[in-house]
Amino acid sequence: MTGGQRRGDPAVGQRRAPVVVQPRGKAAKAVVPSQTPLAGVVNSFRFGKFAPGKSRIVIDLAEPARVARAVVEADKDGAAHLILDLARVDRAAFLADARQSASFEPAALPAIPVAAAPPGKPVVVLDAGHGGLDDGAHSPGGALEKDIVLEFVHALAARLEKTGHYKIVMTRDSDVFVPLADRVKIAQDAGASLFISIHADMLAEEPQVSGATVYTVSDQASDPAAAKVAEKENQSDAAAGVVGREDNSEVADILFDLTRRETRAYSHVFARTLVDYFKDAGRLNKNARRSAGFRVLKASDVPSVLLELGYLSSARDAQNLASVEWREKIAGAVAGAVDRFFSSRAPLAGKTVEIDPSSALRASFSNERTEAPR
Repeated sequence: MTGGQRRGDPAVGQRRAPVVVQPRGKAAKAVVPSQTPLAGVVNSFRFGKFAPGKSRIVIDLAEPARVARAVVEADKDGAAHLILDLARVDRAAFLADARQSASFEPAALPAIPVAAAPPGKPVVVLDAGHGGLDDGAHSPGGALEKDIVLEFVHALAARLEKTGHYKIVMTRDSDVFVPLADRVKIAQDAGASLFISIHADMLAEEPQVSGATVYTVSDQASDPAAAKVAEKENQSDAAAGVVGREDNSEVADILFDLTRRETRAYSHVFARTLVDYFKDAGRLNKNARRSAGFRVLKASDVPSVLLELGYLSSARDAQNLASVEWREKIAGAVAGAVDRFFSSRAPLAGKTVEIDPSSALRASFSNERTEAPR
């Protein structure tokens, strides 16, 4: 495979018409230039920035194989080329290699330093979904979700910083991959009072569906469509070749449970506020408030929501998502919702609240099982 591209067409690396793969002894040499259709042992591949100073290539195999040779060669112009020889193997050998690989801990990503919040200022963490080699959804015209949401997060951060009321932390501020668990940890380490994850949905089979949706976390999805969205978003780590990062341990502690319940209550309060502000600035989905088991929303002590700005499969939404004017308008609406959320908390910082958590729980949980079409 040839490196050197900073940004590739989303279609690069996807299987198309078959081509002949030249054998090399018992190995099949997979050379995949940007315009060469894929075939043989390689089903698809993707690549991108994984962390500052690091890139990653993920190859999806069509059949069991192992890396027989991996070298980097320089051409006469000094450009580096990564060449992989993939040898076909039987399933038993493949599983043995996989078990051996699983015994090694993956290299840890560099910690993201988070400055302490100024006294009296709540921390708002803005999470631009996907990034690096995880493009997320892409429109028929080639627009990538990871780019759209990063631009929106920058616009929203500027709006919130302008108020002077908040300390803003971004889980990523460039085209880099951040695992889901690390996004949650960033919010917890920063002592966040609110976490907002920004995404753009894709529903190729139903291009007529449009509008924004606000999601909160729940043990059971509010409807089948929400469950599918959560399942797709939870695959972000797998898309980048990261596995086994989720902590499934249960904490049998009544204080922990009460904290989680209160946090989810405030998540629902903000979700309701966000929908109220969004509807005055842009289009909402017919079922604009939903819930499901999103891994990125599972911090037990940080109110969290996931905002799908719209559908890249909708021509109308795709046009809006590409519009600077629309982005600024919606960023203003989201910033207004943040201001309203914190205005009900006294003082404008920390975790002190004026609203009654028990009433918030009763009001918010009544919305968790809504069944409605997209």
